[in-house]
Amino acid sequence: MTLLSVNLNAVAQLRNRRDLPWPSVVGMARIVLDAGASGITVHPRPDERHIRRSDVFDLSAMLTADYPDAEFNIEGYPSPEFIDLIKQVDPQQVTLVPDGPEQATSDHGWDFRGKVNYLTSMVIELKAPGRRISLFCDSDAGAAGVTAAKAVGADRIELYTGPYGGCYADPDKAEYELAALSETARAAHAIGLGVNAGHDLTLANLPAFQAAVPGVEEVSIGHGITADALEMGFAAAVKAYLAVLGD
Repeated sequence: MTLLSVNLNAVAQLRNRRDLPWPSVVGMARIVLDAGASGITVHPRPDERHIRRSDVFDLSAMLTADYPDAEFNIEGYPSPEFIDLIKQVDPQQVTLVPDGPEQATSDHGWDFRGKVNYLTSMVIELKAPGRRISLFCDSDAGAAGVTAAKAVGADRIELYTGPYGGCYADPDKAEYELAALSETARAAHAIGLGVNAGHDLTLANLPAFQAAVPGVEEVSIGHGITADALEMGFAAAVKAYLAVLGD
């Protein structure tokens, strides 16, 4: 079964519209974990427009005290500030993304071959016992790309599924994107890299993704599951996604 990590950035962004403590990021984390999610994902950005540094520490304390088996996945660009945060919080998984601070959201994977020296140094810096390193990966990276990702020391790649998620009105393009994702995932598995996935995955497009890209260890879902939670509640939304992932 593919594990579900719930990204809470959208919850934090809603909270930040007012100078108020609700909705509570920690409280929502409890709800989704109690509903069966395997972990929590956050992507703190330098401007703190959604997840704040304080949220990261609050979530870490809550997970350590009350959910020791849950996974904490922190995404981000490996700036000195991000590296310092990781070393203080010590999450189970770090997902490195090539985002600039001005980006609204992640929209591309790493150039593994072009950034081999840089990524190798970052992976060495962030590796620690009990902590895996995942690298954001374009759907069409293929065998050459994942081989380079393996060479820099990554434990997993996270398939960037945004282009596939954007094909909700174009079945032919969706089929093309699924083929690319499948090829890259197969190449990664063949050389011993684990495979995660995330970005714009929804209840509607997950079944086809699951069928085309077997063996994904974990999906990180935020925007889609938060949108569904507005209609059905977060606990019910988590259970709906778990039902799809368990098929």
